[in-house]
Amino acid sequence: MAKLRTISLVALLLAAMGSANADTLQMAGASAGSNDGRPTRGMTQASVESKYGSPVAVKAPVGEPPITRWEYANFVVFFEYDKVIHAVVKR
Repeated sequence: MAKLRTISLVALLLAAMGSANADTLQMAGASAGSNDGRPTRGMTQASVESKYGSPVAVKAPVGEPPITRWEYANFVVFFEYDKVIHAVVKR
């Protein structure tokens, strides 16, 4: 009997997942893929330096995995090993 309940529960969950819908959030002043001229996730340190020039300041790697921070005049880039994981605009 417990096996039948488990199968019924799995079937119910699969049916619910099959009918799931996703909504799109529209924000004024923002567009998908817009990065305001900042480096994008996955770029290497070499490609960032080639495209944007030398950073104003480089902060030493911290933690494990090592996270390095490069500071530019208008944005800051965070690297995990030598790949961009995030870039933020300075205020």
